[in-house]
Parts: sequence; C-alpha cells; structure tokens
Amino acid sequence: MLGHLTKAAGYGLLGGVEYLLGAIRGRGRGPEQRRAEVVLAFLLRMGPIYIKIGQIAATRSDLLPESWVQTLRVLQDQAPHMPVDQTRRAIERELGAALEATFVSFDPTPIASASVAQVHVAELSDGRKVAVKLVKDAVPEQLEQSLRALATLVRLVHLAVPPVRNLNLPKRFEELARLLRPQADMTHEADRQQRIYANFRAHPFVKVPAVVPELVTRRMLVMEYMDGIPGKHADTVPFPRARLAQRLQDVIYTMLYMHGICHGDPHPGNVMFTEAGEVVLVDYGVTVELSEDEKWGLSSFYYACSRKEWEIATDRFTRHFVIAGKPLHQRRSAYDAQMIEILRHHFDLSTNRWSTVAFFNDVNAVLRQYDSRYTTNFTKVELVFLSGEGFATQIDPDIDIWSNARNFTDRYSPYVSTEVAQRFEAEFTLQMPTSLGLRDRARSSLVAPTHIDRYFFPSGFPVFVKEAAGGSIKDFDGNEYIDLSGGYGPHLLGYAHPAITSAITAGVDRGLVNGIGHVAEIELAELLVDAFPAADKAILCNSGTEAILFALRICRGYRRRTAVAKFEGHYHGFADQGMVSSWFRFSGDRHHPEPVAGTLGTDPATVAGTVVLQYGDIGGLDRLRAHADELACVILEPMPTSVVALDLEFLTELRRVCTELDIPLVFDEVVSGFRAAYGGVQVLADIHPDLTCLGKVIGGGLPCGAVIGKQALIDMAKSSQDPFNDYENKVFAGGTLSGNSLTCTAGLAAVRHLGTHPEIYPMLDANTARLAEAMREAVRQRELACRINARNSMFSLNFSHREAGLYRERMAGSNFKATIALAYYMRKHQVYLPELHGFLISAAHSIEDLDQVAHAFEKSLDEMLADQLFVT
Repeated sequence: MLGHLTKAAGYGLLGGVEYLLGAIRGRGRGPEQRRAEVVLAFLLRMGPIYIKIGQIAATRSDLLPESWVQTLRVLQDQAPHMPVDQTRRAIERELGAALEATFVSFDPTPIASASVAQVHVAELSDGRKVAVKLVKDAVPEQLEQSLRALATLVRLVHLAVPPVRNLNLPKRFEELARLLRPQADMTHEADRQQRIYANFRAHPFVKVPAVVPELVTRRMLVMEYMDGIPGKHADTVPFPRARLAQRLQDVIYTMLYMHGICHGDPHPGNVMFTEAGEVVLVDYGVTVELSEDEKWGLSSFYYACSRKEWEIATDRFTRHFVIAGKPLHQRRSAYDAQMIEILRHHFDLSTNRWSTVAFFNDVNAVLRQYDSRYTTNFTKVELVFLSGEGFATQIDPDIDIWSNARNFTDRYSPYVSTEVAQRFEAEFTLQMPTSLGLRDRARSSLVAPTHIDRYFFPSGFPVFVKEAAGGSIKDFDGNEYIDLSGGYGPHLLGYAHPAITSAITAGVDRGLVNGIGHVAEIELAELLVDAFPAADKAILCNSGTEAILFALRICRGYRRRTAVAKFEGHYHGFADQGMVSSWFRFSGDRHHPEPVAGTLGTDPATVAGTVVLQYGDIGGLDRLRAHADELACVILEPMPTSVVALDLEFLTELRRVCTELDIPLVFDEVVSGFRAAYGGVQVLADIHPDLTCLGKVIGGGLPCGAVIGKQALIDMAKSSQDPFNDYENKVFAGGTLSGNSLTCTAGLAAVRHLGTHPEIYPMLDANTARLAEAMREAVRQRELACRINARNSMFSLNFSHREAGLYRERMAGSNFKATIALAYYMRKHQVYLPELHGFLISAAHSIEDLDQVAHAFEKSLDEMLADQLFVT
C-alpha cells in the first residue's frame, strides 16, 4: 500500500458538484447567475465532453455575460476529483510493485482537476519535484459513451434537417471525436507533449514541462513540475498585460503556422505565467496537427490578407481549406466577390474590433450558399483560434488581435515594414545614392535574379561594386564594406588575389582558347583528381549546376534507371531536379517527405521521379532499399551549407547502404570543395562518394564546374569510337566554354596556392570559431532567439528558437524578415552580408576585419530591437 500518502478528505463527483455550486452561490445570485449555475450543473453531470465545452465557453467573455464566464471558469482546473482512497488505488494500479521505490512523497489532494484528469504534486526518489497526471476512473468509458450519444444525435440532425446536410456533420463530428478520444490515453499525450517540448526547448519565453518517459502509462503521466500563476489569475502577473496577451497569441500562432503541432485547448486552466511573463503550457490531451501543405496554406492566406490582396487571399483560402460543392464551381465569380467583401470587411475595415467568431460565421454563411464547407482540419484550427484569442482578450480587453496577427505573419515574409523600409531608403540615399540610382536604372532593362531580384529574398537595397580587393568591396560612392558573400563561394582567397590575377593576366595575353585542347585543362583535371582519393578522372564544365546535370545524366546512363534520391533542403543548382524540395516549401510526413517543385515551370515528371530523404535520418535510408530498382543515384551535400551541419554517423551509413545496393553516391561539393578542406568535406570525413560535383573555388573566381569520380562512371561520357555504340551506351556531356583556357588557368592558380599553403585551412577554422563565438555572445547578452552554426569558413545564421534538426524544422519558425533586415543594418555599418541565411569568410579577412564584423552585428541587433523586429 502507499503508506506515505497523506490523509486528506476528498469529494466524490456528486459531492464535488454540490461543493462547486455552493461556492458559486455564495457570490450573490441574480437571474444571469442562476442561469449560469444551471448550465454549470448540467455540464458537470453530463461528463468530460460537456465539461470541455464549458472550458472553451469560459474564455468567451466577448460573447457571454461576465457572470457566466466567472461561473464556468471553475471547470478549467477545479472540476470534481477522485476521493483520496480512489486516488490511492489508481496510483497503485499504475505503478504496482515499483510504487515505493518511485516516490518519496505524493500529495493525494490534486492541485488541479479538469474534465479528464487530475494533477498531483510528488517527489521522485532522485529528489526531482514532479507533477503526476492521473486519468479519473470511469472517464474513458464516460468519454466514449458521450461521443456515441452525440454521434447519434448528429446523425439524426443530418437526416431530419435537410438544410444542414451539405455540412456533412457526421463526418465532421467523427473527425472531432478522433481528436477527443486520445485525451484519456496518457501515452498519446506524452508523445505530443515531448514533441512540443522539443519545439520550444530553447524559446526565450515559452516553457513546456519535460516528460519523465519511464513513468508514463495509459492512465498516468509524470512530468517536470512547473510553478506559475494560473491563467485565470493573469491579472496578477507583474508583467505588462498587453505584452502578456501578445505573447500568448504569438505562442499559439507559432505552433499553428510554424511548428504544425499546436496545443489544441489553450484555455486559462491549461496555461500559467511566471512573474517574468513566461508562458507555461500544460495539458496536451488535445492537440491539432497541420500538414506541411496546410501550414503553407494558412500562412500564405493570412499573408495575402496582411497585404490586402483580397483576390489572392480568396483563392488561397478556397484551395487549401474549402471542400467545394458543385454550385461553387458553377458560380465561382459570384462566390469570389462575396468572399472578397468578407475578407475586406474583417481584415481591413473592422480590424479594430476583430472577432474570429464573426469572421467564421460570415464565411460559413457564404459557403452554405454554395453547398460547400470548411475542411475538417480547418475547423480544428478555428477552435484553437477561438479558445486562444478569447483567453488573450480576457488578459487584455484592448488587444488588437488582427494587428498582432499581421505582425506575426509579416515576420515570415522577406519584406521589412513600411516604416523601417522608408528609414532604410532615407539612410541609404545619403550613404550610397549611386547604388540606389543603379538599382532604379536596372529596373527598366535588367532582371538580376542572383543579386537584385533574387527568388523569395529580393534585395531592396543592393550594393553596386566599383572595385573589390582582399576581403572588401567598394561601391561607387566610396563606401568600403567587409564582404561576407564571397560571390556565393568562389573567392576563398579573397578578391584580386595576386597569384590568380597574374595567372589571368598571362592567360589573356596568350589568347582565350575554348573548344580546342590546351595544357591548362589537363593540368587542372590532374590536380582535381589528385586531391580526392576516390577519384580517377574528371570532366570539366562551366558551373556547379552543369556539374550536377552531368553527374545525374552519367548515373542514369550507367544504371539504366531514371529516379534520383536527394535530401530535403539540399540545393543542387537551378535545374529542375536540383531544386526539388530545396527551399522553404515542404510536403509529406517529416520522415517520409514528398517531392515538391522548387519553382514554377518545373517538369512534373522530374518532381515525380525524385525520392526525397532527410539528412541525418538513418532510419529513413531504408527507403533506398524500397526504391533500389528505380534509382539512378543518391545525391546530397555531405555538409549542407544551408545549416552547416556534418553528421558523420549518417554519412557512414549512407555510404554503406549505397555500396550494398550498388547505387552510385554523388557528393555535391560545389560550395564545400576546397573550402572546407583541401579536397572537401569527404577528405575531412574520410567518407568517399562515387562522383563529386565541384565548382566555385576551382575556377578562381571565373565560371567553372567539374565532375570527378570513378573511371567506370566518368567514362560514360567518353566516346567508344563507335557512333552506334555511343548512342546506345554513352551519355553526352558538352559545352562550348567547358574547360576554356582562361578559367582553367585561374583555377590552377587558386588550387595550387591552396595546396602549397596548407596553413590557410587551420587559420580559417580558427577565424570561423572566433567570429561565431563573438556573434553568439552578442545574441546571448540580448536574450534573442538566434542560431549560429559555423565551421570551415561557412556560417548559417537563423533567427529562430529551434535547434538545427531536420531542415524543414529549422526553416519552420525562421524569422525571415529579421534575417533580411540584418543584411541592411549590417550594410549601414560597412559590412556586406547577403540577404540569405548563410555567409562566408575568406583567407583575406584579418582579425581586425572579423572584430569589425562582430561589432557591426552587435550594433545591428540593438537597432533591430529598437525597431521592434523581435517579440520580447
């Protein structure tokens, strides 16, 4: 028996009802109060489903009388609980013989009791204070009975009331029931809680209790104990109420829009606050999960609304969240017009009195006219919005829900606010007027997708370079910037390096040769092959993208297969296959991604012919076995430059699986080749592919690419001297300027210099570590959510609280606006940072240069905080 359970009197369910009603009656009773008491008594007697309804209702002070809200709030954490003896038996049942060794103490009087479970405080044998969540006896059965009864009622309404049949209520209720049933299963709840805990582990103001996994059963969940001020007493938190409400709204939006898994029941009984204004989330019995497609739809819809692009918003909402009936297709123009008016009304004209209820009601009314309805998952999102926004409004009655929502959505766009953009325009007009003039001039004749009109990350304030030397660039107004772009990688030795410049000058004097043999192309090929232990031969081309195209064609010809396996977030140049699932658009389960086109205009067959895996997911490599008979090759960046992460265990297993299945393994070292080390990441890791794609550094700043690797593969591009055999058994690899004399001469100078100066690499590594630590310290001092990964002269900076795990998880939550804006703030302080998530240092950067970069970063962060680019 549990001898150390303290003796305490407890109330049974009926006694608890009478106790609660008695407590409420003591407050003074008017007509509204009496009606509220009747509703409370009914909900308590009907069981957990109805108590849940009351919990949500208690957040709607904008809809219900104050007496009702106050009365129903007791359901949030003061619902009837089990008596002490019953609690004792329940805990003994879950722990059995391990009970005495598990707890030093256990308080049988719960600190909270809601619809399904009650929570107790205990101390583990190792001294940890924990919260023990116990499912109340009979609740699983009551839950199932209530759901069956409600399902019957819904079916009757569906049959008896023709006007509501188009809503398909039975199906929608079944989806809701599927959401509610797991509430009484603590193993299910523990899994969700652990996932949300991982998402918020490093968040600056969100706390989620850590689960004690070895003490989780179907009816018991043990977790880290967290103290705080209950949500219903939010008015006592010594923190500005407006900021507290905004934080709560931000947390809910972060889970929905970015994480894709959200607390499904954010009422005051499931939220606490610390005195410092931290948000503590508890109780994960109900969660809402959105697919990557749904997250994209939700974000893109609200983003269009924030820009008042009503036609686009209507289209996105309808595509992602409406099950369209035949009348909608037939009368689409009329439907669009009505929806546009609703969006304009709620998101523009009435934003100072935003009402989620009114918005959804108006949309529902239109959908019913066209025999259409919401998707089931959007209904769940609606419930989260209703509960969360109702609670936020209770905290701050003056909250501007839509303004906060717009600010949240706006953070994940690449555009700074109008106010900040105008300030930049004024400041840069003084600092670099010629560059801005050239920007405006270019608009009439040039599309520059690499540096001005960049896909998704356009440059609003580009620098036009007059000259470049060492680690710096100078614009036409005399401003000198420390350059952290390195031309996206080629300038490892810095600009205008003497060895390269002299080689290019001599090469020009000798005349430019292409399409005819010359010595420099042989010497460069020999140098490249010699640098990679597993390489036998090389093919030269003009860019990294061409190298990828050649490598994939070689593998398809060699294997007589067409499909390609690549990894989510790995960019392999601008060709269709190289861009599949390479950006910010994802689809499918995190462990089983579905391929997504990287751009409009992509051949659908190419997308369909791509198997997408996750870097670092060893278990996911089993999919290679499943697709072995259709795969031409596997291609990846061995150290993805988007996150600058190297997983040796994963690469080792990948190499083993590819060898076992005889599938060529292709490393894309276009960026990392000769930058991470002399040779590349494969030399550092001592893991060798069958083919390697190179570019960037090997051209000495001129356009260059190469494929190197095993002879059997490279010779697929070598003529057999039999044209009929060539057509049947060889692949074509051409290019008028491939291996031209000037590029090969410049590449030879760069690679030779790196080979004869091995001290460059340890210097770069030390400088990388120095700058990274200085930047991390600046972030720590300001308590900002910012991830800085760095090694081997490569940096990845990401304004996010999430650790670098899977690529999609790193991108989900990234504050794109802050990243873009950082580039402009740094530009004001004479540092050129590309408007991307990555940047590079070169061998030409001095310690003084790096210290100046660190100082500019500190000043930029301070200005960004002052301009409110971060939620604090």
